[in-house]
Amino acid sequence: MNTTGPLWISAGEASGDIHAASLLAALRTLEPGLQAMGMGGPALTKAGCDVRFPMRLISLVGLTEVLSGLPRILKLLGEVKRALVENRPRALILIDCPDFHFRVARMAKKLGIPVYYYVSPQVWAWRSGRVEFLRRFTRKVLCILPFEKDFYAARGMDVDYVGHPLMDQMPLKELDAMTPDPNLLGLLPGSRRKEVAALLPEFAQTALLLRREFPNLRVALARAPGLDPEYLRSFLPPELPVEIVEPEERYRMMRQSRVLLAASGTVTLEAALIGTPTVMSYRFSALSYAIGKMVVQVKFGSLPNLILNREVFPELIQDKAKAEFFAARLRPWLADEKALASARAELADLRAKVGGPGAAARAAGIILDDIRALGR
Repeated sequence: MNTTGPLWISAGEASGDIHAASLLAALRTLEPGLQAMGMGGPALTKAGCDVRFPMRLISLVGLTEVLSGLPRILKLLGEVKRALVENRPRALILIDCPDFHFRVARMAKKLGIPVYYYVSPQVWAWRSGRVEFLRRFTRKVLCILPFEKDFYAARGMDVDYVGHPLMDQMPLKELDAMTPDPNLLGLLPGSRRKEVAALLPEFAQTALLLRREFPNLRVALARAPGLDPEYLRSFLPPELPVEIVEPEERYRMMRQSRVLLAASGTVTLEAALIGTPTVMSYRFSALSYAIGKMVVQVKFGSLPNLILNREVFPELIQDKAKAEFFAARLRPWLADEKALASARAELADLRAKVGGPGAAARAAGIILDDIRALGR
């Protein structure tokens, strides 16, 4: 039995790092003096975790990056295994990032260390065969999307729905007090250069089209961290005035906008929770899109639509990711107050489904109760 060792917490990307930091704070509220070590980034480090491995070591995106980085990943896995053997943590808490973390879970299982998966991997979207792996190598899955619990439970998993961490991280009470600007279009073209280059020119053309019909329409663009304003402006026509909003102000912009045009990702759920009708878009490489059509097992690509099981946010991808299609879906919300009010009402329904704040606290309680039941 190990009742004095640290917990191992591991996150592999930016949002997971934030979730990990919130979880560690909640764990220490329930067990003051709790020690933690593992893998993460600046948020987890600031929260007081002994981060042995920076998460940037596994930040690989495309196929070529994965192949070229494979020797480094294999070396890292060996170092993680040595750290687990030397420190014998009470338990492992893995956050998202399944390609790397499944290998860590297998190591921990062989060492007799219980594994908990917080922010469960989206195996319901594709590669559902991975459920068997989770059943074999984890004690519990803690999911943050309401429909995930039924998916895992139907497949024999020990699963708990704890709510979404965004409900703690977003200042929703403050945002709710703001009145949307009836003449503001917000643009969220993504956080990576490749997606910005693919989407922002069409987003800008959409704004130009709509301004011909709605001459009072103003445009704001939320800058993601790591993207400088000059880079963003290189895709904007000189005749289109655009306010570039700093990353820390993006929630304010999203709330103040009448409508949003956004790249696919967590930002669509943020927009839904804030209550702003949004058109979602993405462009994949031809190969990625062809493969995706064969393996993806869900009807929708955005979290709001998946949670409500209906299209509340129009999804325009690939050949439909063009200005004329964006404008056609945004136009009713700009022209018709009843259509806008109806869309906002559906988003209130989504917030109720996601639940209230406290996801990290609920997850921490479940994990610590189970660890103690094991005598660890």
